[in-house]
Amino acid sequence: MPPVRFDTKIAVLLRADLEPWQRLNVTAFLVSGVGTAEPEVIGEPYADADGAAYLPMFRQPVLVFEGGKETLTAAHNRALSRSLRTAVFTSDLFRTGNDRDNRAAVRAVGGDQLDLVGLAVYGPRNPVDKVLKGARMHP
Repeated sequence: MPPVRFDTKIAVLLRADLEPWQRLNVTAFLVSGVGTAEPEVIGEPYADADGAAYLPMFRQPVLVFEGGKETLTAAHNRALSRSLRTAVFTSDLFRTGNDRDNRAAVRAVGGDQLDLVGLAVYGPRNPVDKVLKGARMHP
């Protein structure tokens, strides 16, 4: 069978200077935003041959990219200008311990001053590709 080609794309862009544990943590937080805001990206629940039930997951791949601080800033601006659904993770969120403080940390800073360490974007393939211009696939 030919591979399935989706009309949409889920992409995560991480700042290249993050520690490995930070990359994983930021990615997990960011994609949770996409999954909750865009229910159509979630597939059906799983079950094994013994009947054990498992949670549903994304129905399509999540592509992970990396880039420098400037790349993230440019991607953030392009995503907003294209009105694409976007999740952000700032450096301040490494110092908070709960959702309330996370939201307050982002709210306290203007969009052009966010110290972005990651963002996730969801939308039609071509606009998402344009947002990611200058980023490279995560190794």
